[in-house]
Amino acid sequence: MIFVTVGTQLPFPRMIRAVALWASNRGRRDLYFQHGGYSGDLNGLANTDFLDAATAAKSLQTASIVVAHAGTGTILSCLERGIPCIIVPRHGALGEHRNDHQIATARKFEGRGGIFVAWSEFDIAPLLDRASELSGGSGIDPYASPELISAIRDFVWEGRSRHE
Repeated sequence: MIFVTVGTQLPFPRMIRAVALWASNRGRRDLYFQHGGYSGDLNGLANTDFLDAATAAKSLQTASIVVAHAGTGTILSCLERGIPCIIVPRHGALGEHRNDHQIATARKFEGRGGIFVAWSEFDIAPLLDRASELSGGSGIDPYASPELISAIRDFVWEGRSRHE
């Protein structure tokens, strides 16, 4: 199953339209859309506006690939589970978000195993056509590394001693 998600904040018509068109052109029915209020035609494909956390986790777990906005929560969930993820960053200039932080997020994750960036809606179909070849990577630990925890602890305690 291909899980398509826009996250919990905003619809993302440009991405949803591109994936729905790909599915229609390929005769694919094995998609599930969490579309955030998209009002266009999904050609009878399974869909919902929003998902609760448990249902979203189950959808991720059963997905062979995820297509998503470039939200860090979705990206990290895919990396943790080793699921290949095609991310499509929202553009502030197109009114899809308040700024271009998702473009920065996509740049940061581009090239990492399991993450595939579709910089425009026209990049989505070629990536989906190769979905069976895309690997999810080796997965990541769901917990912060001891090194990160130590660095944060040192930073916090150092800051406290300066202000006391």
